[in-house]
Amino acid sequence: MTTPDSPAEVYDDPEADVPTRKLQGWTATLVTILSAGLSLYALYWVVGIVQPQIYRVSFLLLTLVLTFLVFPAHPRWRPRVMWLDWALGAAAIAALAWPVIDFDQFVYRAATPLTVDLVLGAVTTVLVLEATRRTVGPILPVTAVAFLLYGYYGPYLELVGLELFAHRGYDAARLLGTLYMTLEGIFGVPLNVCATFIILFTIFGAILAKSGAGPFFINWTMAAFGRSESGAGPGRTVTLSGFLLGTVSGSGVATTVTLGAVVWPLLRRAGFSAEIGGGILSASGIGAIMAPPMMGAAAFLIAEFLQITYLQVIIMAIVPAVLYYLSIVLMIEADSRRLGTKAVTVDVPSVGELTRRYGYQFLPLISIVVLLVSGMTPFRAVFLSTLLAVGLSFIRRENALWPRRLLEALEAGGRGVLSVAATTATAGIIVGVVTLTGLGLKLSGIIVDLAGGNIFLTVVYAAVAVWMLGLAVPVTASYIIAAVMIAPALTLVGVPDFAAHMFIFYYAVLSEVSPPTALSPFAAAAITGGNPFRTMMLTWKYTLPAFLVPFAFTVSPEGAGVLLQAPLGDIVRTVGTAAIGVSALAMGLGGWLRQAANPVERVAAVAGGLLLFYATTVTDIMGLVLFGAAIALHLVRTR
Repeated sequence: MTTPDSPAEVYDDPEADVPTRKLQGWTATLVTILSAGLSLYALYWVVGIVQPQIYRVSFLLLTLVLTFLVFPAHPRWRPRVMWLDWALGAAAIAALAWPVIDFDQFVYRAATPLTVDLVLGAVTTVLVLEATRRTVGPILPVTAVAFLLYGYYGPYLELVGLELFAHRGYDAARLLGTLYMTLEGIFGVPLNVCATFIILFTIFGAILAKSGAGPFFINWTMAAFGRSESGAGPGRTVTLSGFLLGTVSGSGVATTVTLGAVVWPLLRRAGFSAEIGGGILSASGIGAIMAPPMMGAAAFLIAEFLQITYLQVIIMAIVPAVLYYLSIVLMIEADSRRLGTKAVTVDVPSVGELTRRYGYQFLPLISIVVLLVSGMTPFRAVFLSTLLAVGLSFIRRENALWPRRLLEALEAGGRGVLSVAATTATAGIIVGVVTLTGLGLKLSGIIVDLAGGNIFLTVVYAAVAVWMLGLAVPVTASYIIAAVMIAPALTLVGVPDFAAHMFIFYYAVLSEVSPPTALSPFAAAAITGGNPFRTMMLTWKYTLPAFLVPFAFTVSPEGAGVLLQAPLGDIVRTVGTAAIGVSALAMGLGGWLRQAANPVERVAAVAGGLLLFYATTVTDIMGLVLFGAAIALHLVRTR
């Protein structure tokens, strides 16, 4: 079976559905140099010494210039770089060179900015918003502008009956001083995480992709699971391939596109329709955002917001990721039986042969975890694992990263972070306004008051709020905004801070399957030729059981065991009951066990599954009884 040479091209734009320019000539050379230079600069930062504010400013400067060259302002301007793009790039250089040139004095006058500071601060803000519009669409920049207006016109809200949200107001000097001249706005935590964690892992993923890891992971999974006599074998193969690709991608869209290009013919031959095949592809791809050790950009932000190690985030993500893929596999089993799909012969070498020839591709992933466990910082761990991946590529001549291919990988790593850089810089504007005005605490208080202090209702309202936020903006921005506006509501009612942030992280991921930013299902539908809306709804079906898992670790203290943050006894019980709960929901929503389940059996299974997610002894027993009754009724009826 043939596979693409490399999925590295999908790293160009992991969170956006905006086409990039296909540059030629000297502009293409310039972009290659700048992109590879950005990657090398990030790698140098790990071993060199660069002042935080200098590094963040210069990082944003490079990403803005690249964004204006790579992403067109309008689709009709895609064929070539326009004069406007060059002008915006020059403006970015001028506006962001100033803080570096005047660094010694610049950092001390945020409260009393000079006129030049205000002008260049306004220019930087506009440039960041325009870069975000080009990479992820207009909704996030418009949202940021609304927050800026809120920061300026806060006192007038009292006049229109919104005194609950009113504040004293801040003039342009105070707003621009905070956003442009401190580390509390554009150059705050979100951009810092992008410039350190995210770009390093993006480079690592691009190196692995260019050295043939992507095709190997797909072929290895096909060899291990694709030869099943069951009609569910092709679906299982896609799901587990998505997991392996996700460990190095961290992007739902990238993994979906890579999977679809290779394994959609396999699903089609098995008998899956275009919509169901697209749902399987996109659900499997979206799991990349939750699959350790890469995960999505928001996962790195969790470590920064909570001031914990990234290894702790990886540990907390293990069980939810396993439950997510368990949910998809079980739903595929039900659909394959209902549809009568058939096994498909897969023309790949045996697992043993693939492992013998290419098993070294697993070593860089293993090394990251080993180095993190040994106490090394994530930056050093991924840096050394990247060097290891480069060295290992020379084991096979066809995968060797000779200078030209290494340059291509570095370029892909630099380009792959552009949309995330713009998103995090714009999110920094929102966070800065929220912090300055105290809006986050006000909104948290409103959520808690609406819920009457009830933890379950607070969690439900928080889930709805994050989900609605995800309808408008990508995962990274959803998480950042929710972290400062919604997470405090959860902690106010007693949810541990780590559980609160993991909760909003998983519900931010829902933006990948929710219109109008359901990029993964839409990308899958484009590959399979299916109806995009039906593909999106089927993706919901495959992922829904897993997205109820976050309730397990928020609504009761024992539920922290799902995040491996509890005594061993609680971990065993809560993980076990959560797995059974996923199975119950798969039976109820999938509508199949031995044969088609009737309505009574499905309702009992769903009710049992929901109770099993509420991690208390009483609800666990009730859930097990209901699920057991559903199984017994089904077996008696179909014996």
